[in-house]
Amino acid sequence: MAENSVYVPVKTLVEFMEQALVAMGAPLDEAKIIADVLITADLWGVRSHGVAHLKMYHERMKKGLQLPVTKITVVKDSPTTAVLDGGNGMGMVVGHHAMKMAIEKARQYGLGAVAVRNSSHYGVAGYYPLMAAREGMFGMSVTNAHPSIAPTHGVRPMLGTNPIAAAAPSDEAFPYMFDAATSVAPRGKIEIAARAQKPIPQNWVVNSEGVSVTDSAGMIKEMDKGNVALLPVGGMGELMGGHKGYGLATLVEILSASFQNGTYLWGLTDEDAEGKPQFLRIGHFFLAMNVENFIPLAEFRKITGNITRELRASPKVPGQARIYTAGEKEYYNTQRVQAEGVEITPGVQKALQALQQELNLPEHDLGF
Repeated sequence: MAENSVYVPVKTLVEFMEQALVAMGAPLDEAKIIADVLITADLWGVRSHGVAHLKMYHERMKKGLQLPVTKITVVKDSPTTAVLDGGNGMGMVVGHHAMKMAIEKARQYGLGAVAVRNSSHYGVAGYYPLMAAREGMFGMSVTNAHPSIAPTHGVRPMLGTNPIAAAAPSDEAFPYMFDAATSVAPRGKIEIAARAQKPIPQNWVVNSEGVSVTDSAGMIKEMDKGNVALLPVGGMGELMGGHKGYGLATLVEILSASFQNGTYLWGLTDEDAEGKPQFLRIGHFFLAMNVENFIPLAEFRKITGNITRELRASPKVPGQARIYTAGEKEYYNTQRVQAEGVEITPGVQKALQALQQELNLPEHDLGF
């Protein structure tokens, strides 16, 4: 627990977020979706993508960089595929709608793939494939983002952190769920370090000379200017596999732009060539595969469970207590946070207080 942090009950925080989003102009049904995606991040322990982002969304709305009301248009539709235009609204609403569409197509035809253009930040990528896993399906989601990652042997940020998320049903208490950026670290961890006035580790970020930098203060602004860049998974060069992370980030960019005639690379910025504000126009891609079209669901669940159990039971490095499988830490963290409440650090407390005053929200017992 950070010094001067407070713990807020999950229900209280969700109600606050819903009221704040409605005050920003979002319809209540859409506010509920957005708040659910945000609280999921906090439950998992991904605090950079939870309630801490609420004020950022409001600032973007005020600047005209995204819209509080989400109007989704179907650009193209077929039995198993669709292309949607998110209307530069709230990415969580767009993502929820797109994955629901993919699931319905998979339920009827075995496979559903939905590409999205003109959206915005959609929160934790793992939220969406879990929607499919709960329906007895394999799910996947990817998204591009503001340029942050340098290509291998490059120093300019060209690709977003471009996460890959996938989920599969299991016979365990939790599904398999993988969600990770294709950069060594997500931008959110730099933002957290900057708020805490702490440096970041070596070999996360390089400057224009290819030298590792660790001072988190102002780093995101420098990244947005193209002066520093995150390294792809694997790090610098090819020796430790940096080219693999670079390749995966590029794959996400293709899925998030090529299938929907969407925006990519340095087109994904808040300003146009003349420095005028513009929508980010982020792209997403969603996939749902109906397990029953391949194998009985019970068998799939058992095999998936066996895989994860055998991995956890394999020999450990001396001194390590245990091996985890994807989705397990999120499951146990959710149980803990539901019991203890969401940790709200001093920086986030200040942001939420400012938001409460600016939106003239009713008093909430947030504990600060």
